[in-house]
Amino acid sequence: MKGILGRKVGMTQLFTSEGKLIPVTIVEVKPNVVTNVLTLEKNGYIATQLSLEDKKKSQIKKPEINYFKKANTTPKRFVKEIRNMSGFGLGETLDASVFDSGDVVDVTAISKGKGFAGAIKRWNQHIGPKSHGGGGGSQPIRQTGSIGDISGNRVWKGMTMPGHLGSEQVTIQNLEVVKSDAENNLLLVKGSVPGAKGAFIVIKNAKKSIQKKEEIKLVNLKEALAKNEIFEQAKKYNLELNMEMPLKEMKATLKEAIAKEAAAAAAKEEAAQEQENSKEEGDK
Repeated sequence: MKGILGRKVGMTQLFTSEGKLIPVTIVEVKPNVVTNVLTLEKNGYIATQLSLEDKKKSQIKKPEINYFKKANTTPKRFVKEIRNMSGFGLGETLDASVFDSGDVVDVTAISKGKGFAGAIKRWNQHIGPKSHGGGGGSQPIRQTGSIGDISGNRVWKGMTMPGHLGSEQVTIQNLEVVKSDAENNLLLVKGSVPGAKGAFIVIKNAKKSIQKKEEIKLVNLKEALAKNEIFEQAKKYNLELNMEMPLKEMKATLKEAIAKEAAAAAAKEEAAQEQENSKEEGDK
């Protein structure tokens, strides 16, 4: 089992080499510090405690200073245990390279809070009839439906009632890691993940799907646009370029063609000048 802590940045979209559009969530994964290693002999279960982002000095309590000092680090804001994760030492630092492109992961976070919501928004119940007597004061169209039989003499647990919506822990399973960028501390995950922008999230190996997916080949849009521009310019010089050629090779070929044409134009101009000079000498 592997895991990492991060922050949700937002969503964007990428294009594959086949031209398909993929929605991805950008997760900022700053270096995680291992602040505790739990073992079966000592704690009764195996886990690794990860910590992320320094706390403000005004928020630090004295017991926290001594606790985090054991891992040679400062008190952190976000601390989570990853069960069945082992092989990492106390004080060790982890980054986005823990996961590779094609890995299947489960993402856990606190969902967006929606406040108090009715049964229709909260449980997707049907709106009542708006005609034939419905929609009046005695039969509002958005009221909760039946909540049980009269003979039960009570409301059974689990009835779909109005109440607080959101702000609860949600796990989305079997999401694919599209790209792991350790240099920029980023993970790109296919699809959406719970939480608002800036929310802390936990990324772990998928519990149900162990099989690694085939790596998605992405298109570099800047490079593709640059190639397209060079390809259009190459038509003026009757160059046969292939879009699969490396960008550097395409630039070099175009540069060489431009240089040749410039040299030919200069030679032509020089020949014309010499001809004009010889004509002037003949007239004299």
